[in-house]
Amino acid sequence: MKKQILSVLVENQSGVLARVSGLFSRRGYNIESLVVGRCESPDISRMTIVACGDEAQIEQVKKQLNKLIEVIKVTDITERKHVERELALIKVNAEPGDMRSEVMQIAGIFRAKVIDVGSKTIVLEITGDSGKIDAIEELLKPYGIYEMVRTGKVALQRGSATVLNSK
Repeated sequence: MKKQILSVLVENQSGVLARVSGLFSRRGYNIESLVVGRCESPDISRMTIVACGDEAQIEQVKKQLNKLIEVIKVTDITERKHVERELALIKVNAEPGDMRSEVMQIAGIFRAKVIDVGSKTIVLEITGDSGKIDAIEELLKPYGIYEMVRTGKVALQRGSATVLNSK
């Protein structure tokens, strides 16, 4: 099964997220990540949905999404030129001394920001593609990750292409 990135413009109304996620649930399709936020127009929200499925399943999901009244446009941008990013916050064990220095060096290599320092912990903020976040997570595991949260992918098409002007 292939991961597909769907960019979905919807009316910015209550209940739309429940209807979209319910559509996936009723058909037994798993959502790997879903990010929703207001976009350039305050009455429109953009959903970036990463779902696994074969071409036929994703096509079925797109057709079903387009039937929802609140959905303005659905575009599969997986095969289109696009940029994508993910954000993660990672709270890692960083005892003062060598351990803290090593964690800070790893953060520097990955251009992660230190956003909180405790007596024995550091919280890092990192953005990048999934591979970059996976890589820093692997390097920090030996130090002890206390908590971690990832946003899921957000993505836009490159150049002048937009979801609204895409076919």
